[in-house]
Amino acid sequence: MNTEFAHTVFIRGLEINACHGVHDFEKTQPQLFVIDARLNIGYSPEVVKDRLEGTVSYSDACKVIEKTVLNNTFNLIEKLAAECAYSLLNEFPLISGVEITVKKPEAPVKYKLDTVGVNFSAQRVKAYLSLGSSQGDRKKYLYSALRALNDVRGVKVLKISSFIENAPYGGVAENMFLNCAAEIETYLSPFVLLDEIHVIEERLGRVRGKRWDDRTLDIDIIFYGGHVIEDERLTVPHADYINRDFVLIPLKEIAPDFLCPLLNKRVKDL
Repeated sequence: MNTEFAHTVFIRGLEINACHGVHDFEKTQPQLFVIDARLNIGYSPEVVKDRLEGTVSYSDACKVIEKTVLNNTFNLIEKLAAECAYSLLNEFPLISGVEITVKKPEAPVKYKLDTVGVNFSAQRVKAYLSLGSSQGDRKKYLYSALRALNDVRGVKVLKISSFIENAPYGGVAENMFLNCAAEIETYLSPFVLLDEIHVIEERLGRVRGKRWDDRTLDIDIIFYGGHVIEDERLTVPHADYINRDFVLIPLKEIAPDFLCPLLNKRVKDL
């Protein structure tokens, strides 16, 4: 990837008076917030040509932050920092990652200090999902799930594989499955993405009964960028994807050159 003119835009000490805090008076009496932002911008040929289209205007970025701060009221400045980051990522596709610092120098604490604050960062990553259905109108469920994913704030569906029909896996389900893979771009953390996936599955009739049983919809996170996650809620790369043709075949179609961070092999070579 060409990294020439990849750069970071930074804003320091943006002062905004707004109402955020856990106390009742903080929700009605404006206090000073001081915000720093670092915006990572990928390569753009427009920067090489000395054109504004290849970067993010400081003024426009400040406007987005100011609108987010003034048009909301949050208990936590952690939430405020996250919303500022998400608003910038939504508004400017050129931003690959953002770090926000929110400081509250007039925080109502009994200690003598200069300021308190939080840092929050978010990065765009490409993630790969496996989708399957074995009940009802299987194709309709898959298309509905893909539309629902694309409607989630912070998720953009980039590629969809062909649909393939497969025998059930695990020896419990009785119906044939219809499966596909999707490449998405997201700035949601893997656990927030997982929560959104569970909401979509439930909305489309998923009932969590016996493992590997028939279901209206199943969505698994196979890869989340180059991250390796081992948690009781989530394992990435997916623990058993290498043994599932209904995962690998669609993945090879849309991401043949993706490098598995555990096996250090490209998908097309698995």
